[in-house]
Amino acid sequence: MKIRKSAVSGSFYPNNTKELLSYFEHFNALAQERVLEINEPKAIISPHAGYVYSGFTANEVYRCIQHKNFKRFVVIGPSHKVFIEGASIALYDEMETPLGNLSVDLEYAHELKNEFDNLCFNPFVHAEHSTETQMPFLKNYFPNTPVVEIVYGKIDYLQLCKIISYIMLESDNFVVISTDLSHFYSQEDANYLDSIFLQAIQNLDLEKLDSGCEACGMIGVKAIALYAIQNHLKSQIIDYRTSKEANGDASRVVGYTSVLIGK
Repeated sequence: MKIRKSAVSGSFYPNNTKELLSYFEHFNALAQERVLEINEPKAIISPHAGYVYSGFTANEVYRCIQHKNFKRFVVIGPSHKVFIEGASIALYDEMETPLGNLSVDLEYAHELKNEFDNLCFNPFVHAEHSTETQMPFLKNYFPNTPVVEIVYGKIDYLQLCKIISYIMLESDNFVVISTDLSHFYSQEDANYLDSIFLQAIQNLDLEKLDSGCEACGMIGVKAIALYAIQNHLKSQIIDYRTSKEANGDASRVVGYTSVLIGK
């Protein structure tokens, strides 16, 4: 059995089961009640920093879908350390998490790889935190739902949108898009840059996404935004904050948001 080993367990999130569960309990104790504008969620955008910084923001959007039933999750995030043309799809049997392993829908992963020439399998790409940080949330809230991991590099968002469109042909598939926002600006500058992103994603405005905001997973964001436009979906921002709320440092912050997309 091939297992996609955790690469950032113990750094981005606890590698101890009890400690990790205490994080989720803490996030849920602080959770905000909100009115959801979307009854049929199709995708989320979720951050991927250390849980002490972005875990609450991610947890808020996973809470929004926790009572839904899905056939499989396809988690899509950018490669931060390994250059790759196109994207790599993980051909493992399981994903390791401190809460127990997640099953990989290997048959479906092969189907996607065979369908798209710009999907390969490069094992070196899959020590990637942008996708891995989503897995403990999925194991916590959807312990028996299989996953597929796609890590992209140099790929046009139009091509990635075609992959997402194919995935969404099965109505009970669900897509997770991973991104953080601006990096290492002052709190004031970060809030300004991130406000452009938030307005753009709330309104599904692709042109505005190109007007000065930052996101390390912008290709994935634009791909899901285009899919949403093409399929008459809407977007709801669930949470936004910066690292200042965790460490008190307003001089050099990173921005995080979580977003729900659907009908």
